[in-house]
Amino acid sequence: MNPFYRRFPGAWLAILLVLGWSAGWPRQPTIMVLGDSLSSGYGLELSQGWVSLLQQRLEQAGYPHRVVNASISGDTSRGGLARLPAALASHQPDIVILELGGNDGLRGLSLEALAQNLAAMIERSQQAGARVALAEIRIPPNYGPRYTKKFQALYGELAERYQLPLIPFLLDGVADNNGLMQADGVHPRAEAQPRILDNVWPVLAPLLSLSPVSASLTGGQPHSSAAGNAHP
Repeated sequence: MNPFYRRFPGAWLAILLVLGWSAGWPRQPTIMVLGDSLSSGYGLELSQGWVSLLQQRLEQAGYPHRVVNASISGDTSRGGLARLPAALASHQPDIVILELGGNDGLRGLSLEALAQNLAAMIERSQQAGARVALAEIRIPPNYGPRYTKKFQALYGELAERYQLPLIPFLLDGVADNNGLMQADGVHPRAEAQPRILDNVWPVLAPLLSLSPVSASLTGGQPHSSAAGNAHP
């Protein structure tokens, strides 16, 4: 054996990985979550957030996907749109979960601008080859019925326009339960995160088997029974 490889045995692995990649080994499919504090895990340990729990569920169910959390607390749809191109280029996601707009609503920003920003993010994600799932966000009723109804409705309108799977109200079963919310009344506690994932999973699961990369890595085998048993 070459003395170099005897001294640095890890070099063999690196060379094999490079050769395998260049020979066309399937890459690991990627799910990217682009959101705000509801997805970044505000006030929680990193491992407690629903996005981290999603990675765990995928592994338990036998899916090869990796999850990238591109969420930033306090972000708006404008901020998400500004950083999306770099995130798409860096992570090359197969699936993008868009969870933005809550901060737009809480600040009373223009609903027209919110819809335009979300539409632009959907289009850019699709142009990059990603499937998009849109998470519906709602804001407290004290912003007035006219604003809150229009705010909620724009998510369904965008999902219909772009033929997207819609995650109905991300915080369903959480926002109206004070025991699952942090003291600020805005951010969910750790105990709420499995419920949030349960809201996401039925919409996300059908997209997982649609990925050609996923099918090639798993031999095209369905995951329906495994996924059903993976709920925390």
